[in-house]
Amino acid sequence: MRIGLLTEGGYPYVGGEGGVWCDRLVRGLDRHEFDVYAFSTGQAQEDAGWLPLPPQVARVRTAPLWAAEEDGVVHGRRARRRFTEHYGELAAALCHAAEPGTAEKPGTAEADRFTNALHGLAELAREEGGLVAALRSEQAVRALERACRAPGARRTAREARVPDLLTVADHLERALRPLSLDWYEEDGLGAVDLCHAASGGIAVLPGLLARHFFGVPLLVTEYAVRLRTHYLTRPDASPAVRSLLAAFHGLLTAETYRAASYLVPGNAHARRWQERCGADRAKLRTIHPGLDATPFTRVGEDRPEGREKGAEREHAGPHTLVWIGRVEPAKDLVSLLHAFAEVRAAEPGTRLRIVGRPSGPEGEAYLGHCRALAAQLFPDEADGPHAVGRNPVTFEELGGPGAETTADVHAGGTVTVLSSVVEGFPVGLIEAMFCGRATVSTDVGAVVEVIGGTGLVVPPRNPRALAEACVSLLRDPERRARLGAAARARALELFSVEQNVAAFHALYLETVARTPVRRPVLDGAGDPQPFAAPAEAHVPGHWTGPTPRAVPTWAVETPEPVTETVR
Repeated sequence: MRIGLLTEGGYPYVGGEGGVWCDRLVRGLDRHEFDVYAFSTGQAQEDAGWLPLPPQVARVRTAPLWAAEEDGVVHGRRARRRFTEHYGELAAALCHAAEPGTAEKPGTAEADRFTNALHGLAELAREEGGLVAALRSEQAVRALERACRAPGARRTAREARVPDLLTVADHLERALRPLSLDWYEEDGLGAVDLCHAASGGIAVLPGLLARHFFGVPLLVTEYAVRLRTHYLTRPDASPAVRSLLAAFHGLLTAETYRAASYLVPGNAHARRWQERCGADRAKLRTIHPGLDATPFTRVGEDRPEGREKGAEREHAGPHTLVWIGRVEPAKDLVSLLHAFAEVRAAEPGTRLRIVGRPSGPEGEAYLGHCRALAAQLFPDEADGPHAVGRNPVTFEELGGPGAETTADVHAGGTVTVLSSVVEGFPVGLIEAMFCGRATVSTDVGAVVEVIGGTGLVVPPRNPRALAEACVSLLRDPERRARLGAAARARALELFSVEQNVAAFHALYLETVARTPVRRPVLDGAGDPQPFAAPAEAHVPGHWTGPTPRAVPTWAVETPEPVTETVR
């Protein structure tokens, strides 16, 4: 089977969001062939390069979402008229859509209007060579203004002023850049058996167009629902901007959920959001992210009493709490530090290791605030007047001394703590479970679903409850051992990369099996074959073409995948 993998800011880029699970999926499904269509999100991401690609990745095509050079396409009068008509219809759909945050869902008329306008713009871009200049033109802004001033438009849309219109038009230009790509040809996305979007949002657009032009089935994975993210962003924007952009992403999500053959939430939290946003329950298939348990095997299979003694020897104290993650306000390290002050009052020798890098400028400022708070709450402690004090809280980065890997950090800890107020799927918590650690977590996101009774869960923003849970585990080594063993067994059963790959393999086959044949694909003898790249094409033999003799795979030089970049 030939899979078109669609990503935004992720695979195959190093450090991209979702790149790790995509890499594990592609490597695990080595019986299939993958064409990767990737959007980059910045120059730094492109400069960092790609992950090493396995041989089953036959082609990689990339396009930057953060920049779009003029394509030199000049539309004639007829094309400009068509653009104005379709763009105006799309803008009208945004202005008449239901207000975000209300119980009312997008009506059929607005949804059809949006879909038809989107397809019309895509067909125009395919025929004329692109829409970059048109989407940036005054013509687009005027069409948006007419839609906002038309009778029946929502009050927030009618209140849009010129700066608001320019902001919305600029956002739509970036969001609709995928329409101008040359990916929608018979030898491009038209040649795949299935499109798999690794996230919602803009990454789905090529899949929607492949379905529209060629009937390619679409599979969408959402480990974090993008529509929810858009509802929570731009808090400082005007009501008109927030309303129009929320309408655009709401209608795009509705079309995605309607057109997709299957939707794959990564957890029950994401599934509930998809249902709330209009997803059909019959299309939902929950598949938890798959993590490689191998790096954590040594720590996870150590005897609990051995780990406890090792932690005491390393940190010269009876207990150590461990926190690992990105340093940012959503992780609520302030509450963790206040909770740790109560833990120290009950268990004076306990230490806290905070391991992680700040996330952007906001994270840098937050890290500085947390360091200052730790110094205030825990003045340097010394054994005597001539000794150097040592703060019980340490701020470290992964890769430093004693924290070379995540497993090393957990190996030196007694209890792992998660203090977030906002969390999607807690990967760090699963890593702690693989290590057999007892955990204390806040009840956010998919935490309860992941823990499943193998750890303690407390309300967010409640330092006292967090402290009491930590103290109860620190004082009960037998309970820690029981919970750690149960957590490791649960993680190996539900969150391993093997179960993830097997589930997607079955869903790929089910999706294609339920899709009508789009075009006859014939082999050399003229007989029809079910997939564009059948499984036997990877095995030397007469069905692969005129091969004089079978060649061992170890003697064949692996070809470099075709790579193409759209600028």
